[in-house]
Amino acid sequence: MKELIVKKTEQLSGSVEAPPSKSYTHRAVIASSLADGVSKIENPLVSDDTIATVNICQKLGITIRLGDKKWVIEGKSKLNKSPGLLDCHDSASTMRFMAPVCALAPGISILTGGSSLRKRPMGPLLDALSQLGVKCYSANGDGRPPLVVFGGGIKGGKVAIAGDISSQFISGLLFACPLAEKETCLRLTTHLESKPYVQMTLKILRRHGIRIDMSKDLRRYRITPKQHYKPLDYTVPGDFSAAAFLMAATVITNSTVIITNLQPDTTQGDEAILAILKHMGADIKLRKNYVKVSGAPLRGIKIDAKEIPDLVPVCAALACYAEGKTYIVNAQRLRLKESDRLATISAELTKMGGKITEHKDSLTIHGPSPLHGAVVDPHNDHRIAMACAIAALNAKGVTRIKNPECISKSYPNFINDLKAIGGNLSAR
Repeated sequence: MKELIVKKTEQLSGSVEAPPSKSYTHRAVIASSLADGVSKIENPLVSDDTIATVNICQKLGITIRLGDKKWVIEGKSKLNKSPGLLDCHDSASTMRFMAPVCALAPGISILTGGSSLRKRPMGPLLDALSQLGVKCYSANGDGRPPLVVFGGGIKGGKVAIAGDISSQFISGLLFACPLAEKETCLRLTTHLESKPYVQMTLKILRRHGIRIDMSKDLRRYRITPKQHYKPLDYTVPGDFSAAAFLMAATVITNSTVIITNLQPDTTQGDEAILAILKHMGADIKLRKNYVKVSGAPLRGIKIDAKEIPDLVPVCAALACYAEGKTYIVNAQRLRLKESDRLATISAELTKMGGKITEHKDSLTIHGPSPLHGAVVDPHNDHRIAMACAIAALNAKGVTRIKNPECISKSYPNFINDLKAIGGNLSAR
C-alpha cells in the first residue's frame, strides 16, 4: 500500500470483532517460552510486533508452531546460545522485554531494529541490567539500539530504575529476574507510569507460578531466584487499545456499532476509553463480551494521559469534534514513541483543519473544528495513521494517508474492519 484514501462516511452500522490484545500476546509468548513444557495460546494477535517477539524466541531455541487461531509453544528454561544478530523490527516492546531474557541465554546478543526503533531510549534498561551483573551496552554509546547483551545468566542483587520512562523496562526485568542466580530487589526511583501494563505482566507471571513480592504502589519488588515457569494455556482477550479506534469512528460518525470480543477487567489500562467516551457524551453500554457504542454530541474534557499514553492520538481526533476545549495532560512520554506523538498528531490534524495548541507535555484541542481532507504523513507511526483515518471519516473531501503499512504493526485488519461496518476507505 502506498496510500490509504478516506472519504466522508455518513454512517457506520453492524458488528465488528475487536482484534486480540497485542500486550497480552507479547507477554504470553515470552512467559510460555520460559516454561518447561507445552503452552497453547488461543486467539493470539498476528501483527508485525508480535511476530518480532516470536521470531526472537525461536532464535533462542524455542519451538513455536503458528496456526491461524492457535500457537503452540514448547518452552524451556535453558535457552540456546544466541545466534548473534536479533532483529526486533520496529517493536520497542520486543526489545525491552527480550533484552533481559537474552541475558539468560549463552552467547552475545545484538538486538537491533528499524530506523524508528533505533531512536527509542534504552539506557535505563541497560543500566539496570548492568546493576544485576550483566555486561551490556549501546553499540553507538547513546543509550539507543543496537544493544549488545552478553549472556550467560543474571546474577541478581539490588537494582534501581526510573518508572516514568517506560513500564516495558520493568516488565522485561520481571520476566527475566525470577531465573537469576540470587534474589533481586528492584526499586523504582520515580512513580510508575502505565501501571496497568506492569499489573498485566504480574498477573501473567502469577499464572505461570512465579512468585514476586511487591509494594502496593508497585515501586518495590522482591524476586525469588531460580524459579520455574509452569506451562499454561491462554485465550487472549480483545484489545481495548485497538478497539478505541472503532469506538471513536462510531462516535465521530454519529453511528451505533457493536464491538465484540471485549471483556471487562482484563487489566488493560486502555479500557479507560469507555469512561472517556462516556464523559465526552457518547452512549456506551458494556456487556459481558461486547460493547455497544452510539454517537451523540461530544463535549471537551480533561484527559490525564499518565496511565494511557496509547489513547492520546485517538482522543485528539475525538476532541476535534467536541464542543469546547479538550485538555490532554501528563503526556510527555509521547515524545518518545514511534514518533514524537504530541508533535505529529498536532501537525497532521492541523493539516486537516484541527485547532490544536501543543505544549511541552500536553495538548489543548479547540473544538469543534470543521475538518477537511488533506495529505497526511503518519511518520511511520501506526496510531497516528489510524487516528487520522478515524478523524477523516467525518471530514469534508478526501484524505490521503501516506505509507499506511505501519498500521500492521498493531492492527493489521484495521482497514477491512472499518470497511465491514461501512467505512469509506480504500488502499492503493
